Amino acid sequence: MATTADIRNGMCIDMDGQYYFVIEFLHVKPGKGAAFVRTKLRNVTTGRVIDRTFNAGVKLDEVRIERRPYQFLYKDDMGYNFMNTETYEQISIAGEVIEGVAFLKEGDHVEVQVHAESETILTAELPQNVILEITYTEPGMKGDTATNTLKPATVETGAEIRVPLFINAGEKVKIDTRSGDYIERVRG
Repeated sequence: MATTADIRNGMCIDMDGQYYFVIEFLHVKPGKGAAFVRTKLRNVTTGRVIDRTFNAGVKLDEVRIERRPYQFLYKDDMGYNFMNTETYEQISIAGEVIEGVAFLKEGDHVEVQVHAESETILTAELPQNVILEITYTEPGMKGDTATNTLKPATVETGAEIRVPLFINAGEKVKIDTRSGDYIERVRG
């Protein structure tokens, strides 16, 4: 059991039979009245973010989470198959649990968050940025760098993103896995 004084970013709590990650929190001590903690919580299963206020000293049911490194092997009808890079154990994870699944390619490393007691997989997170090759986009024209106009492009995983006009097929780009936004062109 934890109290509101133990709240920190990334902490996982069990509330009403659902697991929530603390995204942000703020301890508030008004001049009049009792102190409280204002939090933003993200539901592990739905991904929905809620605001919740706890009175100071309230007991919370903290969930012990382990972060384990896994490598993506392949996808089949059972889901996405991963191998633990420390124990070489293989597991299958459903696509809904993987954040940024559209940018996952074979050999990528992810961090899987597992409920320590029940060994339940809560989430699998890709690195914040990945480098992927553009497989198809309309060709760019010389001088198309003056505006911030974007065009659709397909990357090697099959996901569609928006890239600047000067990007051509065969080039590698860095992509933010959380939003799917183009960051920059990668040379080399």
